[in-house]
Amino acid sequence: MEQRRKPRTPRQKYGEELRLRRIAAGLTQEELGDQVVCSPTLISHFEAGRRLPKPDDARRIDRALGADGFFERWLEDLESKYADHFAAAAELELQATTIEQFALSLVPGVLQTPEYARALFRAYRPNHTAEELDEAVVIRTKRARLLDGPTHPVIWTLLDEAVLRREVGGRQVMAEQLRRITDLAETGRIRLHVLPNSAGAHALQQSLLTLMSFEDSAPVAYAEAFLTGNLMDDPSLVNASRTAYALALSDALSRQESLALARAAAEEYAHGSQ
Repeated sequence: MEQRRKPRTPRQKYGEELRLRRIAAGLTQEELGDQVVCSPTLISHFEAGRRLPKPDDARRIDRALGADGFFERWLEDLESKYADHFAAAAELELQATTIEQFALSLVPGVLQTPEYARALFRAYRPNHTAEELDEAVVIRTKRARLLDGPTHPVIWTLLDEAVLRREVGGRQVMAEQLRRITDLAETGRIRLHVLPNSAGAHALQQSLLTLMSFEDSAPVAYAEAFLTGNLMDDPSLVNASRTAYALALSDALSRQESLALARAAAEEYAHGSQ
């Protein structure tokens, strides 16, 4: 029986068209990258539909391939619902086979419950409406679809203990949020480790960090701060990020100890003894 081909997303179609036109122009990914002023790895991500070029990059692609503005115009129809600094990372997240994430003070977005996410958005949107909050929460919590698969992607979650101790949205919201994390860890859907306060200074104390690996492309690292994000595909930066993650993980509690600490914190929130 003939196997049906998996439908392509609009971004994958964009990438495929880029690949076909590059080949027709007789250019390698490295040669096109030289003209676009980016790495061949980034061209590879464009062609796989994992990332979209920025408007300036699309303009240079058009010039390099003689596409008469084709890729820049098409880009307008593929705008992301995420903030500009996170949009590319969100696309890669859907393609990753392994995600290793570290959170310094907040629960990672892919693990957030709706009420935890709502409390966060309410905190930094001073003139919000209920409709705006609802839309933001839906967009945030849809990322949890990554967890629908029984085994993929493999997700490692490393949390600073501050994530457990900072009360977001009230005690019951925190209890529900931490129970969700521990439930996922207990069923083996995520691997949970906690960096305790007693560890003192550690290698990731200054940044949120996510590492992503793929079946057919080079790994990337993503670091985020207030309204900014840095998606790195340079091998030296990715390797440095991996080293920092490994160092921080080596200071963390064991899986069993981490799970016990998070579960105890959830119960303390739920029963008011914290």
